[in-house]
Amino acid sequence: MKTDPEKIRIYSSKTGKVELMEKVEKTDDEWKEILTPQQFDVARKKGTELAFTGKYHDCHEDGIYKCVCCEIDLFDSKTKFESGTGWPSFWEPIAEENVKTETDESYNMIRTEVLCALCDAHLGHVFDDGPPPTGKRYCMNSASLKFVKR
Repeated sequence: MKTDPEKIRIYSSKTGKVELMEKVEKTDDEWKEILTPQQFDVARKKGTELAFTGKYHDCHEDGIYKCVCCEIDLFDSKTKFESGTGWPSFWEPIAEENVKTETDESYNMIRTEVLCALCDAHLGHVFDDGPPPTGKRYCMNSASLKFVKR
C-alpha cells in the first residue's frame, strides 16, 4: 500500500504566502535526467564547485534564487552580499520554511549544511560571520541555484 506524499510548508514569493507542497522525491536516475553532471554532483551528492567559478558568485541582478532541482524560492537578491569567498552569499533565506539545516562532519570539520526543504538538495553551508542584521553567511553553490530576474 502506497502512502500519501509528505506535505510541508513552503513560502512562495509569487503569492506572498506559505503553501502546503508535496515533498519532492526522485531516484538518482530521475535527477540525472533533469540536471547537468555538475548540478547532480553538487545538489544530489553534496559536492561543491570551486571558488569563483560558479555563475552567480558575481551576479548583481535583481531577482530570486530558486532551487535548481525543484524550483522553490530560496534567496532574494536583496539579501546577497560580497563575502569575498567566491560563492554567492546571502544574509538570510527568503523564508525559514524553504531551507533546512543539518550538521555536516565531512572533511574533518563541523559545519552547518543548508538544504532545500522541499527536495533535500544540498545548497551549501551557513556560517556565523555574515553582516547585520542576521550575522549569518549562507554560502551557496551556484550549481544548486537557478536565478530568475524580477
